[in-house]
Amino acid sequence: MKSSLSLALLASLAIGTAAQAAEDGFKQLFNGKDLSGWTGNPKLWSVKDGVIHGQTTPEYKLKHNTFLVYTNAEFANFELRFSYKIVPNNDKGFGNSGVQYRSKVVQQGEQGPIVGGYQADFEVAKTYSGINYEERGRGILAQRGQITIIKADPADPKKTKVEVVGSVGKTEELQANIKAEDWNDYTVIARDHQLTHIINGRVTSIVSDEQTDKGAKSGILALQIHVGEPMTVEFRNIRVREIGAASVASALDQMQGKWVASEITANGRVSDDPSGIKLAIKGDRFEVETPDQTMKGALKIAGKNMEVVMDEGDLKLFYAIFEMSGDTMKVCYSPISRPTEFSAAEDSKRILTVYKRAK
Repeated sequence: MKSSLSLALLASLAIGTAAQAAEDGFKQLFNGKDLSGWTGNPKLWSVKDGVIHGQTTPEYKLKHNTFLVYTNAEFANFELRFSYKIVPNNDKGFGNSGVQYRSKVVQQGEQGPIVGGYQADFEVAKTYSGINYEERGRGILAQRGQITIIKADPADPKKTKVEVVGSVGKTEELQANIKAEDWNDYTVIARDHQLTHIINGRVTSIVSDEQTDKGAKSGILALQIHVGEPMTVEFRNIRVREIGAASVASALDQMQGKWVASEITANGRVSDDPSGIKLAIKGDRFEVETPDQTMKGALKIAGKNMEVVMDEGDLKLFYAIFEMSGDTMKVCYSPISRPTEFSAAEDSKRILTVYKRAK
């Protein structure tokens, strides 16, 4: 294998959706029987056939968006997973909903709790599913397909500037991965100021909220039912795993500095000259130099799991596991699913790299 073997090789190994990681450490928030631990308008919310059922009718039209609020805990850094199905009960094809996180109850409305905060949006139509929307706040923080940084507007610090810095894919392709009037799997990863939305294994948006006076660090979870034409939305298998911020900082602290590859194996092929691959990490940013190109991006770490978010390229997100011992760091990457072992056998679509700290 040539010395140009690097993260870029992953892009040529596979094109496809990213599978979700193992379920270890997740806590179920819905018991499948009743709405214990949740509060909302009983005229809208119920449990039917083992799922949370939200429905509006021509006889009971909404005057405002309202929510089913989880009352047992608030969450800061976490990974949330749930499945949803949304169906229009109208001839206009309308249906809109979402899941609030790091949010708060703004007031008790006439028809149920009114909530403000980050929202993992989805709908019947083909525009908003997967975006990051701040309900009763700054509005759309990332359209589907966008990687954005949220900052105060230099011209007026009280206003918000949304800077698009990259892409996770074309919005039309991401929409094509979403099933109409059927069950879809949604994942939200919130860690410090980084917010990632994933539907059916495809990352749909990534937000870095650096507007510290407006971005929430923790808050409630809530399910939305939207004002508008009659519709039905259902949720099942709602579970969450909290992520420890301290362990993230510790791992990143150990990674800081410059590294040189000493071993590289990709799809069973071993590089005969890995030393041409150089890695530099500063904060949560990385830069990889190869004889052919330079690649940049960001690292997201939870325990021994890593996500590599590329600034450029056809594939934006790679899943990885890592371990460190002294001045040695071993990383196994894949664009398909998170590896469960440090190996890169033939046709595995994985790359295993051993780095040594540069002298």
